[in-house]
Amino acid sequence: MIRTGTTEDISSVQEIAYTSWSDTYDGIIPSPVQKSFLDKSYSFPMMEMRLKKTIMLLAEHEGRPVGFANFTKVDEDGDAELIAIYLKPEYQRNGYGKKLLTSGLSLLNGSQLFVYVESANMKGRYFYEANGFKFVEEFEELFEGYPLQTAKYVYDLKAPAL
Repeated sequence: MIRTGTTEDISSVQEIAYTSWSDTYDGIIPSPVQKSFLDKSYSFPMMEMRLKKTIMLLAEHEGRPVGFANFTKVDEDGDAELIAIYLKPEYQRNGYGKKLLTSGLSLLNGSQLFVYVESANMKGRYFYEANGFKFVEEFEELFEGYPLQTAKYVYDLKAPAL
């Protein structure tokens, strides 16, 4: 089941983010850099702000949160961003990611959805490509002071649904 997130879900979202980041970025992004990012991005005040200003969706399995997706709302240019889509490792490849993405897309009435993914995160890149995102460019950026290669993708929100 996919549903809208609430303040009661903050601790579950935090747990999913930390678990999936550790699984996905082990050997790609140093643990202290991951922790610094997660501590800031998933702090309680930041999560409260996300719940108010963005679209937060949770995937549940037998009533327990197993993943989430976070989208910005569409801006005046018709653009939105998929900020995050994370699943507990044991629930990946079970259709929850696609359900989260499809649910989010159904709520976005705009032109384009962008997503940024670390270039070495091949699981993420394959997921986006398999779900209709088109590669735009790759660039280097500083992430918490650590240099990373980032891949930018775009999804045409005006195209027929998945």
